[in-house]
Amino acid sequence: MQRQRDPDDRGWEHFEHGADVGIRGFGPTLDTAFEQAALALVATVTDPDSVRPTVAVHLTCEAPNLDILLVDWLNILLYEMATRHMLFGAFSVRIRGNRLDATAHGEPVDLARHDPTVEVKGATFTALRVTDEDGRWIAQCVVDV
Repeated sequence: MQRQRDPDDRGWEHFEHGADVGIRGFGPTLDTAFEQAALALVATVTDPDSVRPTVAVHLTCEAPNLDILLVDWLNILLYEMATRHMLFGAFSVRIRGNRLDATAHGEPVDLARHDPTVEVKGATFTALRVTDEDGRWIAQCVVDV
């Protein structure tokens, strides 16, 4: 299981799930957990630390509940990365109710430097969970690779 944690208990990790990859973001706020889940998504493709934040892309989405909002958020990121030929390595997320407003920071793909490993096809409803566990938010699902 690959993971990255900060001292303030925010971070991300991957978990095993058959032929696919489980991603999990966590932190002290819902916004942080969604930011970290996005980093876990990018980390299935490349090292997020290798992505320079030279371009800012503003994104929004709404869903009937937080679980579906997570899937929509991750799929919007995948769409933007595919259509813009970019990778993102930093995120600023703000969730109010069932609406997400975010900025993704990244750059065009550099095959030599980013060395992408797999193509993520989409976020799924498998193992989907967004929850507050005693003040620690967790946002997770399985992505199809």
